[in-house]
Amino acid sequence: MLQPIVHYGCHFLIPLLVALVWFKTHWKLAYLIMIAGMLIDLDHLLANPIFDPNRCSIGFHPLHSSFAITFYLFLLIPKKSRLVALGLVIHIIADMADCSFM
Repeated sequence: MLQPIVHYGCHFLIPLLVALVWFKTHWKLAYLIMIAGMLIDLDHLLANPIFDPNRCSIGFHPLHSSFAITFYLFLLIPKKSRLVALGLVIHIIADMADCSFM
């Protein structure tokens, strides 16, 4: 019961908190950009079955691989890609939290 709350809480509340604290003047746009980081879950469509409640996304799906995660971390460096990168990294953190329940 706690797992979905933590998982979706991380996906939606952490980006909101980051947007409200560090992007005060444009928090709505910052929040939407970070929430768009959930689009990396499209790689779940490549799996069979598409959804498995006992599968950890990290290391299984291509956009959740070590290589992809390293790329997301490097995207934090340039200012122009930072919001997108924050959304992706927060998404990965949420998925890691989800995996810790398994």
